[in-house]
Amino acid sequence: MDADTIARLIEQGLPGSKAHVQGDDGVHFEALVVCEAFRGKLPLARHRMVYATLGDLMGGAIHALALRTVTPDEAA
Repeated sequence: MDADTIARLIEQGLPGSKAHVQGDDGVHFEALVVCEAFRGKLPLARHRMVYATLGDLMGGAIHALALRTVTPDEAA
């Protein structure tokens, strides 16, 4: 698994989002996800939205994913 693939999956699963993913060991990653759909949602709900885009890859090909989830206003 690579960071570009994870970013693409997140962006496909959350239309209008922008994902910046880093990780160089192939199983541990960090992501900043900016998405308007996060507005009004608590961090846990935001994280669940991102995890849903990755499905079974979480806990498998992706061992760990540290998330920072923000709205466009929060990112500015």
